[in-house]
Amino acid sequence: MTESVKDSDIAIIGVSCRFPGANDVETFWNNLVNGVESIQYFEGNQAPNTDEAIRHIHAGSIIDNIELFDADFFGYSARDAEITDPQHRLFLECAWEAMEDAGCNSFNYKGAIGVYAGSGLNSYYINNLIPQYQEEMHHKNILGSMMSLKLMFGNDKDYLSTLVSYKLNLRGPSINVQTACSTSLVAIHLACQGILSGDCDMALVGTSNIIVPQKSGYFYQENMVFSPDGHSRTFDKDAKGTVFGSGVAAVLIKPLSAALNEGDSIYAVIKGTAINNDGSTKAGYTVPSIIGQTSVIEEAIAVSEISSDSITYVEAHGTATQLGDPIEIMALTKAFNSEKKQFCAIGSVKTNFGHLGWTAGMAGLIKTVLSLKYKKIPPTLHYKQANPKIDFENTPFYVNTKLSDWDTNIIPRRAGVSAFGIGGTNAHIILEEAPVTNFIKQSNNNWHHILTLSAKNKSSLVGIMNRYQSVIKNHNNDEIDNICYTSNAGRNHFNHRIAMVVSSCDDAYQQLQGYLSDKLQNTIKSNKKNALIFNGEIEILNLFQQLYDAHPMFRKNINDYNIMLKKIAVYDLFQIISSRQLKQSDQYLFPAIFCVELALFNFLKLLGVKPDAIIGCGVGEISAACFSGAIAAEDGLKLSIYLGRINRINKSDQDSGNLLSDFPFTPNQISFASPNCEILSGSSRKTIKDEISNAEYWREWRPYIEINTEALEEIAEDYNITRFYYDSNKESWENFLIFLSKLYMSCYKIDWNLFYKHNSLKKCKLPTYYFNKKKHWIGDSEDATVV
Repeated sequence: MTESVKDSDIAIIGVSCRFPGANDVETFWNNLVNGVESIQYFEGNQAPNTDEAIRHIHAGSIIDNIELFDADFFGYSARDAEITDPQHRLFLECAWEAMEDAGCNSFNYKGAIGVYAGSGLNSYYINNLIPQYQEEMHHKNILGSMMSLKLMFGNDKDYLSTLVSYKLNLRGPSINVQTACSTSLVAIHLACQGILSGDCDMALVGTSNIIVPQKSGYFYQENMVFSPDGHSRTFDKDAKGTVFGSGVAAVLIKPLSAALNEGDSIYAVIKGTAINNDGSTKAGYTVPSIIGQTSVIEEAIAVSEISSDSITYVEAHGTATQLGDPIEIMALTKAFNSEKKQFCAIGSVKTNFGHLGWTAGMAGLIKTVLSLKYKKIPPTLHYKQANPKIDFENTPFYVNTKLSDWDTNIIPRRAGVSAFGIGGTNAHIILEEAPVTNFIKQSNNNWHHILTLSAKNKSSLVGIMNRYQSVIKNHNNDEIDNICYTSNAGRNHFNHRIAMVVSSCDDAYQQLQGYLSDKLQNTIKSNKKNALIFNGEIEILNLFQQLYDAHPMFRKNINDYNIMLKKIAVYDLFQIISSRQLKQSDQYLFPAIFCVELALFNFLKLLGVKPDAIIGCGVGEISAACFSGAIAAEDGLKLSIYLGRINRINKSDQDSGNLLSDFPFTPNQISFASPNCEILSGSSRKTIKDEISNAEYWREWRPYIEINTEALEEIAEDYNITRFYYDSNKESWENFLIFLSKLYMSCYKIDWNLFYKHNSLKKCKLPTYYFNKKKHWIGDSEDATVV
């Protein structure tokens, strides 16, 4: 199937939602397949048997806990969070989760990510903020104050998309879309066009619609859009309207070709999109048009370059009105223009929780995307007998009333999704199941892997770890490398951290349990600066072979230094190390240690490891000097050879003439520069930044192999010291990852994308961030943390 990928194909790689009865995608899908209706019924306030009470329907579809928000995570003060529309707040959460679900860290992504979003009427401002501030507005001219700007930025529709771009570091176009009930799918269309035209490399698309207060109900009026009993009976003879409710959702999209090349986990593929407007060829402004709907569906199919007969499911707009449902079926039938009858299932998520306004199309899209992913079609609820104006037997469609396997002789599976806005803006999208790929994973599953998790506070870290435990235990052990890759490269990294070296999912589960049992001791970096120790010890040579085989960046460093070594002294590093007869007095020891240690730390430097200070001990002082930029690598190599021979002379009382006769090099020939970081002596507390940049220091140098413990304890008062230890009971690669985990725990920045650059790994679906929420509601906030 990958051979049929078109340049215009767009992959959906990240999804997040807050729907009635479902605060996450998994719960939403479970509700769909189990036929759950998420309409809530409330107690009324009117006197019974009055006309008003009879017409007031106390029903609605609500989102739980809209007053809760992790203000600290998104950089809000408690006050600013209070005066920000919940539509903005929850959309921020969904935007963040969609990015994480896709395994995309927007803060280190090199390309442009656009935002195409829309939101509903701000009833929070109308019903909560204006009453709170109306007196102040009248007496203190609040419209000219900073508070007025904050109220505007936090509540006006114009700032929804740019707020997300600012908070998530997204640098593509940031566009607000407002076409009422079709906003979601129109935003998808515009985002796809933005990607195809080169405006952005990826796009975050979503909508937010929250009704405040949520439990207010509505008044029923015959022949209008509201249901008389709180149920949406789409296509049924008893359909008399729908219920309106709240919903927030976001998806992340990118070109399919890029998603396949980069190992993304793909939900589904957008094959084509179309939008239009009815114009004036209809009975009224709010009345749907057969012509407009037919045209937009025909165009979407044409753009997709497929046959309508290959579409086997349609997620209808499905308003459950006596007028709207028949018009929609007539338009679909004309657009399909097929002689085949009842081959295409049709349904509407509105039967599960009503009409979510601006987010209605997003709910239908995500339902269909999940149906394609799981190859099942959920039931459409409340359908018993067709609307008398709909003759399904003479159409391509049948209403799917039970959970069905999406079996088809046509591969790949395809679906259409419709959304029609009041005012006549229509949108239709053609979706296709994700392609089957012959992905060959290039990773040694017998080796160990590093798994990192982080959060902005301890409570959130605990929540993330619990979520990971519940997911990891259901994964196959051979997926541990993909899990680690996704978690490390696909997440932002905060100061509350854990890192573990794992060999399997079972191992990761047990280690997570150990951290949780230990109550996450030492999971946050202190305020001290970071310092790295260059040991200069022979044990570092044990890293050589496995690290050389494992990572091309380390391998390149070694190869470059070996070329220098051969040129300078006719040594071959591989022969030196493979001889396994190196002793402390061997003249080959120093250059071997120098090459491997500097290759290791320069590899780490390329990954982003930048210490505030470095500590050199023995030969480690030479590699530390080169790491700091005080000495060029070639001069450092010459110096290590020179001092190695001097050391051999001192150890063996041998005449210096023989060992130095074929090496006319001395420290006086070194070109020194100023170090780019602080350098501390491992044998004393003193700073040697100045001394290390002159020849005299090296002429008097002695190889202090042992580190002065007392000096290190003194240095540790001001620095977090990270040191490489080699455990002979562990593999070399495992030893390296343990060292890398220590660096991570000390909050060094690590470029995980670069670390995994030469691996062919796939991103997988992992838990998203655990928001540490508190109540932020105007006039009714609290400090207590909700866990």
